[in-house]
Amino acid sequence: MSWALGILAGVGYGLGSALLPIVNAEAYAVVCASTRAWVLVPVVIALAAGQTVGKLLLFEAARRGSTRFHTGSKVAALAESRWAIRIRSALVHRRTALPLMLASAGLGLPPLALVSVAAGASGQPRRTFAGLCLLGRTARFAAIAIPVAYATGIR
Repeated sequence: MSWALGILAGVGYGLGSALLPIVNAEAYAVVCASTRAWVLVPVVIALAAGQTVGKLLLFEAARRGSTRFHTGSKVAALAESRWAIRIRSALVHRRTALPLMLASAGLGLPPLALVSVAAGASGQPRRTFAGLCLLGRTARFAAIAIPVAYATGIR
């Protein structure tokens, strides 16, 4: 895989996995780490960037109350769940909002899809959400891929 193709595929996989639960960005990071270590850093960053863009789409849909999403959609279901209400209440205060968004992006708990929708609905600053999402996702993918690269001894 070429460097440019790895980055493009990483962005695409990240974006796809942010919107479609059947696409697994972590699996893509592991496969890349086990085959070509030299593409590891660009692919990790590309995956994180793609995921951030995808989660920003959910964030913006919730923020704008987009009429493009009908009542039965995934975004509407996330916005109406009990978890989303609890998360949204935690997002009201900056001292709880920032760690919650970073933990969600890095650890996946609470699920980033829920936090994305709740953060958009609660009026979080877009740049803050995007920055924390990118930071957390980069750390997550690096924490998954780097040990694989070392374990397989790929150079």
